[in-house]
Amino acid sequence: MVQRPAANVSSLESAALLVGGAFFVIGALIGLIAFWGQDLPISGRGSLGAFAGIGGAVAALLGFLLGRYLAVRTPNPVLRREIGQGLSVEGARLHWFDVAFLSIAHGIIALLGWLALSTVLEQSFQDAVVFALPAAALAGVALALSAYVSFLSAARMTPMLLSLVLAVFLVVGALASMLSASDPHWWQENLSALGMTDDISARAFNLTLIIAGAIVTIVARYATATLPSSTPPDRRGRNFVRVGLILIGIFLACVGIFPVDEFFLVHNSVATGMAVCYAVIVIGLPKFIRTVPKVFVGLGYVYVVVIIVVAVFFATGYYNLTAVELVAGCLIFSWIIVFLRTAGASGAAASDEVEATGTDAAAAPAVIAEPTTTD
Repeated sequence: MVQRPAANVSSLESAALLVGGAFFVIGALIGLIAFWGQDLPISGRGSLGAFAGIGGAVAALLGFLLGRYLAVRTPNPVLRREIGQGLSVEGARLHWFDVAFLSIAHGIIALLGWLALSTVLEQSFQDAVVFALPAAALAGVALALSAYVSFLSAARMTPMLLSLVLAVFLVVGALASMLSASDPHWWQENLSALGMTDDISARAFNLTLIIAGAIVTIVARYATATLPSSTPPDRRGRNFVRVGLILIGIFLACVGIFPVDEFFLVHNSVATGMAVCYAVIVIGLPKFIRTVPKVFVGLGYVYVVVIIVVAVFFATGYYNLTAVELVAGCLIFSWIIVFLRTAGASGAAASDEVEATGTDAAAAPAVIAEPTTTD
């Protein structure tokens, strides 16, 4: 099992447990040395929660890299499919910078998750402290769980799981920024107000947008990789949708790179461009991808109408800009996640149709014209 950790699903699970066990020992030893002779608060500066968050982030990042290394080095394609090496899709692959962004995303999810949990526990156990020995054990558990989950996420990564990572990352990052915002009335301005200050919440918000934008570009490549491309119109349609989705990811990252208080014009331009790209893709989807289900096309139209309606409410003063941005953001990214699964089903249906047509053509008897003769 140690020599062939990806021989089968059971061996992969054992490898994940070994990785988690190793990080438990490392975390517990470091925690014991750091905490010795102290009574730690549950959350805040110098607390058990801060140690678990930072250590869990490092463990999750390293665990993801180990999982991807194992997935890439699995020699047998059959075993790759068995352990879930679902990112080996023709027409799309992970580059080193894609792996870097995904590993950082897993690290940030672990960081914010443990910090949020420690904050909740602090409110539940008012004025409680944690002694050194149990604190070291809990720190080891936090690192072990982070590495274990991240390792399996990397080794068994599929396009659908990739979209779920995007959703979890966006939700966790946005909620963490909202909860830690220095201005409790940030929502009275707009969603981008979360990234305007110099505190940690603003940095977390902008970093979330940047990394989420990078993940969207990865999702865009995998969402369009399986689409039909046997004819020039199909290839042009697929490429148009792929470029549009990639532009949405780039614009989202630029929203985080250019805060609204320092780059007002650029920030608003890329935010508007993201909505325009989405609308163009949705409206032209039946023409770009002829195999897409009509139900999904209708869903996209409904989303666009809802965004227009809330924009009208904002223009008339009924909604503020934060409400419009939240509604539009939730609809756009939920549509992208659903599109990833729908595109895979459409590509599979198109492949089945091609195979059936090819079989029928091969099975059909050939008609050979008899040569005409002249006397």
